[in-house]
Amino acid sequence: MKVMITNDDGISAPGLSALYWEFSQNHEVFLVAPDRERSAIGHGITLNQPLRVEAANHNGLKGYAINGTPADCVKLAVLSLMSEKPDIVVSGINPGANLARNINYSGTLGAAREAAIYGIPAIATSIMGKQGHDFKYSAEFTLEIAEKAVKNGLPKGTLLNINFPNIPRDKILGKKITKQSSMVPKETIEVRTDPRGKKYHWYGVELSSDAQGLDLDEPAVNSGYISISPIQCDVTDYDFLETLNQWDLDT
Repeated sequence: MKVMITNDDGISAPGLSALYWEFSQNHEVFLVAPDRERSAIGHGITLNQPLRVEAANHNGLKGYAINGTPADCVKLAVLSLMSEKPDIVVSGINPGANLARNINYSGTLGAAREAAIYGIPAIATSIMGKQGHDFKYSAEFTLEIAEKAVKNGLPKGTLLNINFPNIPRDKILGKKITKQSSMVPKETIEVRTDPRGKKYHWYGVELSSDAQGLDLDEPAVNSGYISISPIQCDVTDYDFLETLNQWDLDT
């Protein structure tokens, strides 16, 4: 299969390299990634400046680095750089889980969502924590899921969001098909003063959740399972449509 790989951590990220080498053993890999870290940029695209594409060869990993967002990478690959659409787009492996409300901010998810909009099967893959990762196992498992996704197909506009616990592979309890959980973060804005006496603001967050149940993404990963969640691009609240139609909106 023809696989397009990207991420939001930049072309030199170890998670991207793990995917590249794992997939390239038996599949054709086309790599387009940001030239620097673009974490938490969501589904943003570049409109008001030119996008520049540079051929890259990072420790044998060959592809393209662009000065844009993860979603830009997918757009450029599909609309310009590739002669035909890939069979699947894989985004990751992101150090730091993308669970619950965090999927709304994730550049890793933004790239996969962009592919799903084009009707291309897509996977976003992440692992808990910021260090000590077993990217090799995560890449192996992601390859297995990608091959199944291409074989079995995904609904148009649906992507798979995979999250791994940051524990040794022999400690992983299994996998769970999960829903997006609700995580209520404790957010803070710290006001500081720079060396020139000017104030600036620094955003901080402490993640916490009272969500329970292994059918939810965050509790599943925290309990030692791999979480696999189907995510839709269509965010319409269909349950509320009938109620909304009953509102008196004629005036």
